[in-house]
Amino acid sequence: MSGPVFSPGRVRRKPLKKEVEAIDKVLERGALEIVFQPIFDVKEGNAFRFEVLTRGQSELFRDAGHMFDVATRSGQVGELGRLQRTIAVKLAPGKPLFINIHPGEFDHPWLIRPDDPIFRHSQDVYLEITESAPLSYFEQCINVLGELRKKGIRLAIDEFGAGFSNVKYISDLNPDIVKLDRELITGVSEGSRQFRLLQSVVQLCKDMGAMVVAEGIETPPELVLVERAGVDFCQ
Repeated sequence: MSGPVFSPGRVRRKPLKKEVEAIDKVLERGALEIVFQPIFDVKEGNAFRFEVLTRGQSELFRDAGHMFDVATRSGQVGELGRLQRTIAVKLAPGKPLFINIHPGEFDHPWLIRPDDPIFRHSQDVYLEITESAPLSYFEQCINVLGELRKKGIRLAIDEFGAGFSNVKYISDLNPDIVKLDRELITGVSEGSRQFRLLQSVVQLCKDMGAMVVAEGIETPPELVLVERAGVDFCQ
């Protein structure tokens, strides 16, 4: 995933003045690069949805996740998330979208404002949060997502199985889509213990009522195995 990423292990130092000023410039100029990565139906081979990938245009930030982390500490994350959604919806008027949401955005009212561009998008919108987000922002997630789902917005959980697994919380969030972390798939072989684990995780997600996306598929054999494991989509 190349969108905003929550990293619990990062030291949450006070942002530097130059970092805050860099985000100010991003907001003033609308300087976010947005690209779209397709998510494919493993059986049909067609694009099911498109994930919004965000790249900040400043040398101060390693990636979009770093920029959103800094924006959270400086109180700018709500505006930055709004800018991301505005640009994405404008660039993809006919595409169903997955849009990454940084956990810090749940502390701000921007997401539930009635004029947010996701509510005007003609296609499905899935807000995507990392699996670790509910563990630290559970109450905010539940409250905000409840309001959004009343308005037709859907939920995707990313990086399931990446090391922060808490099935109870994910079950409580009741996601429409669960995206499996690449680590569950890397090196998998037919009949192996890892393959049986993959099958079990996929079945667990489906038992919770969620469709399943396998991330980071790079080879034809991997595609064959995730399909055999019951995965619905790949990325």
